[in-house]
Amino acid sequence: MKKLYIPIMILAGGAALYEQSKATPNIYIMVGAIIIFMYGMMRLTAKVPSKNEENVEKDDSERR
Repeated sequence: MKKLYIPIMILAGGAALYEQSKATPNIYIMVGAIIIFMYGMMRLTAKVPSKNEENVEKDDSERR
């Protein structure tokens, strides 16, 4: 799935930047591109483990 989200996010970011560079940007295209980009970021970062997760596991094992 990661291979699918990255190109979609690049296209959405490019569309938002292109639309922003116009003299009269369409706000709906920009908002849609930002929503798609943020959704993709959310899906990609959901699989990244937290830095604190390892510390929490150590703390739990030490308390027992």
